Amino acid sequence: MASTLPATSYPKARRIKFRFDQHDSNDKYFVDGDMVFSHFVAGLSGGFPPGEESFIRSVRRVAEQVTDPVLRKRVTGFVGQEAMHGQEHRRLNDKLVEMGYPIEWMDSEPQKERFLRLEERLPAPVHLAMTAAAEHFTAVLAERVLSSDEIQNIPASPEFWSLLNWHALEELEHKSVAFDVFRAVGGSERMRIGVMAAMYSITLPFTYGSLAVSLARDPVARRQPARVAREAYQLFTGPIFRGLMAELAKYMRPGFHPDDIDTNALLIQWQQQLFGKDGALVDHLK
Repeated sequence: MASTLPATSYPKARRIKFRFDQHDSNDKYFVDGDMVFSHFVAGLSGGFPPGEESFIRSVRRVAEQVTDPVLRKRVTGFVGQEAMHGQEHRRLNDKLVEMGYPIEWMDSEPQKERFLRLEERLPAPVHLAMTAAAEHFTAVLAERVLSSDEIQNIPASPEFWSLLNWHALEELEHKSVAFDVFRAVGGSERMRIGVMAAMYSITLPFTYGSLAVSLARDPVARRQPARVAREAYQLFTGPIFRGLMAELAKYMRPGFHPDDIDTNALLIQWQQQLFGKDGALVDHLK
């Protein structure tokens, strides 16, 4: 069973600004010079702003039904953190578009309108169940990023790593908020598991497909198919994806709660490392 969260664990919305103007725009493949890995990360970043806005809307649709004062405070922190994630990823995405990554469509007005039309057709509990499931995806990835020396040692722009580690930390801080809201407003286990099963089934096909489309629009990738194949194999057998589907599948266990996966020690470590007295990102706070 998940433990009761203390008041000090409320997610904290940090006002922060990263320095993406310091990135060398001539270095297109900014993750270790790896074309496929860089396209994968750019695609993730491109999808974050509209996705997180949808998460916020899903919680706000039912916010009036949340009566527990502790959960209401956690919701406030969740919304603040997700809004800041969207803001900073949009700034990074502008830089990535300048560098030649075809991600602008993900956050375009037509795409936003499609998101809104879909949400209008979804019952509020289903929309919220999708958010709770998506938060498990991001929490699993966040734990991998923050706990793996193999991932942390991948060469990349320092400011990119600053953004990634900050985002991962806050995903762990609020990983159970949408889940607890879903339960608080009467969401059922059947719906929770069913929605995740549907999302789980399309995870790899969607990832492969979107990455293939992005790479197909890169003239360097089109000229170097052997390199693309080699780097794709390394990505999907490497530390990001190794064992990932088994970790995601834990969500579909009856009675599962996100806090069953204990990340408290990891949180304390990275809260101090990034935002302690001499934390790496204290000078980024506004």
